[in-house]
Formats: sequence, structure tokens, C-alpha cells
Amino acid sequence: MSLPTILVADDDRSIRTVLSQALGRGGYQVRATGQASTLWQWVEEGEGDLVITDVIMPDENGLDLIPRIRRLRPDLRVVVMSAQSTLMTAVKATQRGAFEYLPKPFDLKEVLAVVARALATPAVPVQSALAPQTEEQMSLIGRSVVMQDIYRIIARLTTSDLTVMINGESGTGKELVARALHDYGRRRAGPFVAVNMAAIPRNLIESELFGHERGAFTGATSRVAGRFEQAAGGTLFLDEIGDMPPEAQTRLLRVLQDGAFTTVGGTIPIRANVRIIAATHRDLRQAIRAGTFREDLYYRLNVVPMRLPPLRERVEDIPLLARHFLNATADGAGPVRVLDDEAMARLQTYRWPGNVRELENLMCRITALHPQESIGADIVASELAEATSLAPQGEGMGGGQSETLAEAVERHLRRFLASGQEGMPMSDIYDKVIAEVERPLISMTLAATRGNQIRAAAMLGLNRNTLRKKIRDLDIPVVRGGA
Repeated sequence: MSLPTILVADDDRSIRTVLSQALGRGGYQVRATGQASTLWQWVEEGEGDLVITDVIMPDENGLDLIPRIRRLRPDLRVVVMSAQSTLMTAVKATQRGAFEYLPKPFDLKEVLAVVARALATPAVPVQSALAPQTEEQMSLIGRSVVMQDIYRIIARLTTSDLTVMINGESGTGKELVARALHDYGRRRAGPFVAVNMAAIPRNLIESELFGHERGAFTGATSRVAGRFEQAAGGTLFLDEIGDMPPEAQTRLLRVLQDGAFTTVGGTIPIRANVRIIAATHRDLRQAIRAGTFREDLYYRLNVVPMRLPPLRERVEDIPLLARHFLNATADGAGPVRVLDDEAMARLQTYRWPGNVRELENLMCRITALHPQESIGADIVASELAEATSLAPQGEGMGGGQSETLAEAVERHLRRFLASGQEGMPMSDIYDKVIAEVERPLISMTLAATRGNQIRAAAMLGLNRNTLRKKIRDLDIPVVRGGA
């Protein structure tokens, strides 16, 4: 039995050499070229079991080859690699029929894994052509490893209508991802309708989502279409889904189960012809334990989970983002500001509690308030200091001053354990530390529920009797009611 043959096309000789050696060691035959025309000739002659092609080559764009290869040999899988590590590249590669997209520089183990998977996977028809859009219009920016994973997930999801749940801190770009899923997906010709659950009064959410009939309630003088109807044929983006009240959660679950809904005051079912994308900055599993979010609704929405990384997890993207925002804010009015090396380093050591939105605001502020073209670290530091001084206590402290709960606990534990080395008796450490954490946690939860032990137990995920015992053992005062 002959070994599978891999056709490699890349105008970089060193990449061709590295791939040829790695694939050879992996048990494959390899034919490599620096020309798209040679690759196409091999494909026409029936050569190869798999293609690995670069995007930019001297005589033709590798992405343009994919549809031709798929038409001529639909069983021949194509893997695309590119140093242009953008969302658009990933989407184009996927929607033109590529099996996988690999950003450069790539890991050779990953290449071998992709090759093995591609050879073992039956080819599928190309779903659709890409909607025209230029690279400059792309709103998601970044070439870090974590963003490449996001791009690949988005690219794969554009060929389906699966429900997506996006989780990420405020300012990470959840709506931008939702818009990308819509703009490059099957429903791009339909409307994109965004609803922020946190911005709608509780008593109006059902009417907002499902619409209402004339006379359905006081003030309903005419029929009004809800967001589900407005988004028909397109995408409905439910932002901050964790803030949806329980009664609306029940209605939404019914719609997802039945595929139809009725307006408030209506009786005729209306088909829900929308793709649902939800987003939240909350931990919905914790909300389920607290009894504020339905578990069955969570699983209906969490078909494809996506986690957007905070900016502090992709600091290598900060220079690219900062330059983009400086260019965008200049808008032809005066010179474009440039950050010097020290200023850029200062940006990369800040923790960015407001994430990409905070970085964008900072660049806008610098452009507006500082006329000099070269921006130094002193300007960046002063603007960050001004912003953090206005932030709520405990938020926005950059340069290592902000810390997570885990970091705070670790810092206190380190101090606690160090005291044992200085002669303090150390025994029953576990019970002592847990008691130190439990007391303020339970006290603050009781304060938040105004002494309601049933609600507090639900929030904490404890049995009510267990909570009562802890209150008694830890001697926690319970004050009922209050302002």
C-alpha cells in the first residue's frame, strides 16, 4: 500500500523544507513547490491525497485555488496556512472549502494532527460563497494564539445556524463576535437585531422580545412586533442573558423548544425564524446554583460555548489594537499619534479591567488631549492614573495594583504561612483559613438578601439547615429587612 502524498505549496523555501521533513518523518510522501500554477498542475494530473497551501504566492492567491480544486476534485481536502492571521483569512478559507486554517507560525505537531484528521475525514460540499467585505472593515483585531482560536471557531460556525453562547468580561467584544457570526453566516442577508437584557425593565421584557397586541395591557394602543419578529430570517443577539428575569426565561425556553411564540395578548403561534446568539459576562453555572438562571435554558443556549479572552490574556495584541485605534481616531484631523516603545510597554503591563473598550477610550482620549505626535510613557501613565482614580475602589488599578480574588487569597495565605516560620503556632490551618473565608462570605450574602436565609442559602448553594448551623457556629449576626 502506497503512502499518502501531501502536496505543499509555499513561496518560502524554509517552510517548504521544514514541512517536507516533518511530513516525511510522519510517514507521508511530499511534493513541494513555490508556485500556485505547479500545485494546480499536480491537482489536474490527479496527484496527491491532501493539499497544504499558503495564501500569498507569487503567481496566485492560494484562497482562489480552493474552489477550483474542490470543483475538480471534491474528495481532495485542502489545508490553508497564512501569516495574515486575521478573522477574514480564516472565514475565507473555511467558506471556500478549506478543511482547516493554520496561522503562521504553526506548531509541527498540530500540522501532523490536522493532516491525519483531514485524511481520515470524508470531504463535504462547500456550503456557500463569502459575502463581499474588505479586510479593512473587519472589527475583530488580534493575532495572538487565543484570538486565532476564536477566528477558527467563528469561521466554522458561519456554515451553520447553531445557537452560540459567548462568555467574556465587559469590553472584550462579545457583540463584535456576534456580528461577525451573522455577517459571514448563512443569514447575512437578514437583519441583525441586538437586545440588551440588562437595559430593559423587567415588566417590559416579554413585550420587547415577543411583541404585543392592541389592548394587551394599558397603553398598548396598537400591535407592536417584538424582536423575534424583527429578526426574522436573520440573527437575534441576546446580550447580558444572565440578567433575564425568571418569567422571561420560561418564555424563551418554550420558544427554543417549540420553535414558535405568541405575542403578549395574542393566540396565534408565530414561527421563530431566527438564529440565537447569547452573551453574558456572568458565570451562569453559579447563577444556576443560586437559583437565578434556569438550568434547562442554559443547556438550550450553550450549544456552542465561546469564551472571549480578556485583554490581559492577549497582551501581544495590544500594539496592533493601539495603532488601529490611534489611526481610527485621527480621522484625517491632524497627525496620527505614535506610541514610543516605553509607552507601549506601559500599556502591556496594565491589567485592563475594561478590556479592549478601555484601550479604545484611552487612545481616543490621547488623540483629543495631547497634540504631540510621539506619545511617551508619562502621558500613558498619567491618563491611566486619571482613569483609575475615577474607577470604583478595587477596580481599574493598573500595573499590578488590581488583583483577582485568587491572587488576593494567595497573597494573604503567603503572609499567613510566613508567620508560622516566624514562631507562630501552626495547627488546623485548613479549618482556620476556611473559617476566615466563610464568615465574610456568609455575612455579605445575608446582607445582600436582607437577612433572608432561604435566598442566602440558594445564592450560596447550601442547604438551609447547613446555613443555619454555620451562622450559629461562626456567630454571625443576622439582621432582617433593612433599606
